[in-house]
Amino acid sequence: MIRYSLLCDNAHSFEAWFRNSGDYDLQSSKGLISCPVCGSPLVSKALMAPAVATAEKREERQQAAQAAAPAGSAGESSSGTAASVPAAVAETSNAALVPSDARYAELVSKLRELRAQMTANAEHVGTAFAEEARKMHYGETDHRDIYGETNAEDARALLEEGISILPLPVLPEERN
Repeated sequence: MIRYSLLCDNAHSFEAWFRNSGDYDLQSSKGLISCPVCGSPLVSKALMAPAVATAEKREERQQAAQAAAPAGSAGESSSGTAASVPAAVAETSNAALVPSDARYAELVSKLRELRAQMTANAEHVGTAFAEEARKMHYGETDHRDIYGETNAEDARALLEEGISILPLPVLPEERN
């Protein structure tokens, strides 16, 4: 996955994730990318500084994390995340969170909130998710927010067709 900073012709900046640079080019050429603020289809890539990981930067992050970390959590380093990820996720470290960790509880709480908001404002279409997403993409039905189930192969095919999808956050109780 690749994250691009994008800019519309009305100077609204936003970020979007793509499978690769070719996927961005394909979606852009088909006019499938639009500004989430004003809806303008005239979108281009904004200048971005490359994120180069150096040993010096890694040491700086580790020192900053140690200084900011509560007692007993030294040795962790912070990780960069996309702007759309909840703050609790952005503040987690490369070290695994364990259920007894307060940050884990906060992360799970934020994921529950995010998932509840996503499902409350969308229609559940069950196993017909891929079919419904295609119908909306190709103009056979009205666009609406939906969620449901699909397998990895169908999800990959949707992305290859330029259909934007996003998995719902998986909660710990769903892994049992």
